[in-house]
Amino acid sequence: MKILSAGHNELFDIATPVGIGLIQSSITLTQLILEQKPKSLIFIGTAGSYGSCKPFDLLISHTATNIETGFFSNTCYTPIQNKIASIPLNVSCETTNSVSCIINSSNYITTNKPLGIKYENLGIKAENMEFYAILTVAKKFNIPAMGIFVVTNYCDNNAHTDFIKNHEKAKSILIENTKKIVSQYE
Repeated sequence: MKILSAGHNELFDIATPVGIGLIQSSITLTQLILEQKPKSLIFIGTAGSYGSCKPFDLLISHTATNIETGFFSNTCYTPIQNKIASIPLNVSCETTNSVSCIINSSNYITTNKPLGIKYENLGIKAENMEFYAILTVAKKFNIPAMGIFVVTNYCDNNAHTDFIKNHEKAKSILIENTKKIVSQYE
């Protein structure tokens, strides 16, 4: 099992950083897989909530989307599959008080609360910049994967301020729960 994180301000002793955003994480993860050939992947990081999840909630995900805000105003289209589910990873999350959800990924952070409601209406609870890329690369190499996230903020006008304020506590919760989940890995 290989534990991954974005890096930059989300560096953890238990995780290998792969880069921020969709492009950096795709390139670095592909290189890592070719060199190290991991049998499974767990991506850990923070997330912004579209509304129903509260700061410091623990989220578990096996599904990601790549939906840009232009989707909601019907000002764009995409030829790519914009939703991906991972190959199941045999990990129990029963010892944690976590929410299973879909995570959206974009290279941009949502700061518009009404848009967050539109994501929620699609069943998407939160966003993390890298997760869609992680699952896409993992699936290409037929590697089971999942994501573990802690909410730092709502996707609204205060997103960045709340992220900064809550980031250290969220990272602590993330490490504690990741260790619990990984210790049960079969």
